[in-house]
Amino acid sequence: QVQLVESGGGLVQAGGSLRLSCAASGRTFSNYAMAWFRQAPGKEREFVSAINWLAMTDYADSVKGRFAISRDNAKNTVYQQMNSLKPEETAVYYCAADASFKISRHPSDYAYWGRGTQVTVSS
Repeated sequence: QVQLVESGGGLVQAGGSLRLSCAASGRTFSNYAMAWFRQAPGKEREFVSAINWLAMTDYADSVKGRFAISRDNAKNTVYQQMNSLKPEETAVYYCAADASFKISRHPSDYAYWGRGTQVTVSS
């Protein structure tokens, strides 16, 4: 069983930055694929970024060049640095994990989820 706890959300002005953290329990964190998704009110959950055990990454086209996902296996933590935030990126951001070597953009491929952290970008 893996438990995920997100933190770092908040209110930021358009163009600002935030860094999200996701602390994971479990002894084999380093083997897990990790990802960030987001969900705005009335919209489906959408892929944002992912990282595998080799630190290979994937990003949604809309965040490439502005967001960066990273992991610290010693701290069992994955991060997402978000720069140049836009009002339309206001959403609850979720951390997800799966005991897989592959990274995926599909929510159904992740077995474990955190409760999410709210990110609000004001215009």
